[in-house]
Amino acid sequence: MSVGSRGERGVSGSAFPVSEELFERAVRVLAGGVNSPVRAFRAVGGAPFFVSRGEGAFIVDEDGHRFLDFVSSWGPLILGHAHREVIEAVERAAVRGTTFGAPCQAEVELAECVIDCYSGLEQLRFVSSGTEATMSAVRLARGATGRDVIVKFSGCYHGHADPLLVAAGSGLVTFGQPSSAGVPEAFAALTRVLPLDDEDRLRALFEAEGERIAAVIVEPIPANNGLLIQRPEFLATLRQVTAASGSLLIFDEVISGFRVARGGAAQIYDIVPDLVTFGKIIGGGMPVGAFGGSRELMGHLAPDGPVYQAGTLSGNPVAMAAGLANLRILERERAWERLEELGQRLDRELAPVLAASPLDVTLVRQGSIFWLSLQPGEPPRDAESIDAGASDRYRRIFRALLRSGVSMAPSAFEVGFLGLAHTPGDLSRFARALGEALDEAATGGS
Repeated sequence: MSVGSRGERGVSGSAFPVSEELFERAVRVLAGGVNSPVRAFRAVGGAPFFVSRGEGAFIVDEDGHRFLDFVSSWGPLILGHAHREVIEAVERAAVRGTTFGAPCQAEVELAECVIDCYSGLEQLRFVSSGTEATMSAVRLARGATGRDVIVKFSGCYHGHADPLLVAAGSGLVTFGQPSSAGVPEAFAALTRVLPLDDEDRLRALFEAEGERIAAVIVEPIPANNGLLIQRPEFLATLRQVTAASGSLLIFDEVISGFRVARGGAAQIYDIVPDLVTFGKIIGGGMPVGAFGGSRELMGHLAPDGPVYQAGTLSGNPVAMAAGLANLRILERERAWERLEELGQRLDRELAPVLAASPLDVTLVRQGSIFWLSLQPGEPPRDAESIDAGASDRYRRIFRALLRSGVSMAPSAFEVGFLGLAHTPGDLSRFARALGEALDEAATGGS
């Protein structure tokens, strides 16, 4: 069923009666009508469509519209929706039991697989989400170092745990300010926020407070506020100053892990962090996260050490089976080589479209992660350089793409994902739809 054939009514119009009715019901029983804020479509207008099923590179909504999907459930579906082998692994595991609250063989095998891929990693602890992984890694860093202060960077998102849900301010050393009601200022006061891509500010902070800093947490490839590709020199400096001060370096690879390379961003930048957090792909589409590091650091966790962390659903047998199937297929299918080939194909398809665009737009890409930078000049490397006005331009682009049957993230500052289910033909279709969308956005089209 073609969305375009329904005219210019958009997702909130009568072309989507089932999704409209579902959203009306949802706002009565779910806060904001959704279970994660970005799904509410507030940044792009209209009501969200409700997904019925996924098929490879496509999703189908409850009204029967079929969309070429570049959201990929925000990254984990690197093989595409409902991959047959992953589904079969889930089915085999589920018939034996959905949860045990006890050890199972699959968690050992998945841990062995992850550790084999990632440099410097010796032990893992599975959790159920990326937020749990980063929250637990921060607690472990504080427990292992005996220090309290955490450093993060503006533009990097590490889940919604209280110590990390803070925003940047001004000044040489920025004391964290809560980004959300309900986060006590006392919690945020132990978090320092720095801009990305600024070695001088980084060194100044460590000169002032290095002995109090337990850890620095960073997305080595920041992908939650645009795609802010970092210079190798900046990340190398980060590794140097943390090591010199006795602080730990935490790589948040919840998005980049197993997406940009077999060994994640750590492989690309040739940097071994002290701790790493994972999510998304290691669950094969199921709710899974993990954090890990050296055997010595992980030895601080209970039951061996004094740092407590637990979870009834951690190491869930069904989720472990999905993640294990996912990673084994990626290894077998030369996934990272093929994804880079797709990424280069995307570069070629979009180059003439973006060159002819009446709007300032640049494709930013790292492996299978991509973003449209809707501002003039070089793409930004820090959050402070992002043009907030891109939201208005993106809103029109998003809705035009949706009418053409292409699903992108409902925010100008979220990234897109390529997967092995995407074909060269899909990328050509995207390029054509984007060209039309850019022309429409430039003229102020509906």
